[in-house]
Amino acid sequence: MKNHTTTTSPDADRVTTASRTFDGIRVRAAQIGLYETPILHGRLADAAALTAALRTAILDRYAAAPSLARSNVGGWHSATDMLDWGGPAATALADTAVKMAKRASHFDGRDAATVEWTVKMWANVSPPGALNMSHAHPGVLWAAVYYIDMGTPPAEGEAGGELFFEDPRFPVPFMRLPGFRLVGIDGQPQPVERRLPTEAGDLVLFPAWLRHGVRPHLGTGDRISIAMNIDVKG
Repeated sequence: MKNHTTTTSPDADRVTTASRTFDGIRVRAAQIGLYETPILHGRLADAAALTAALRTAILDRYAAAPSLARSNVGGWHSATDMLDWGGPAATALADTAVKMAKRASHFDGRDAATVEWTVKMWANVSPPGALNMSHAHPGVLWAAVYYIDMGTPPAEGEAGGELFFEDPRFPVPFMRLPGFRLVGIDGQPQPVERRLPTEAGDLVLFPAWLRHGVRPHLGTGDRISIAMNIDVKG
């Protein structure tokens, strides 16, 4: 019989010796969440009259104007000039969204309260099955959406129609290893997509560069919402 011998490299021996020498080393590390993405989600108080006025203006426009083709699939997308035809209710909604944006904005050498803000606004009417593909709003600072009507959910199963956000960091680790996830400060693996449950009367503000979309409407009736691009001059 031949004798089989096993050899180890000097480097391997050194690693083993070092590991045994410092076997008692431990580390206490606190996890810090850096570079958070702010999303403001609130409910307009005492807004029944405002919502009703917006709904009337949108349905009148829906009956008279064709749809633009943007991220919408199966739904109606108005032109971005709703502040011209939405009446005082549209102006009040834009002012409210700008107030939210001011709270979440900082400008070096400038006061966010005195900066001149601009708003582009449009309406969405989504019948059953309609959705919005993942997209972003380039060239502006903030995007916002106000929910007027959620439609009627099905008797069983999911209602669909959720606003979802994609992790902007996701493509980088995905290119290396698709199954890799970062563990968040809650100790859970971070999903590549988060869905935000919303109700009629909710106003959501988020960075315009954040990719987002709307899942298919699985209920009945039309879902109605208003979207905004919010920016500053100069």
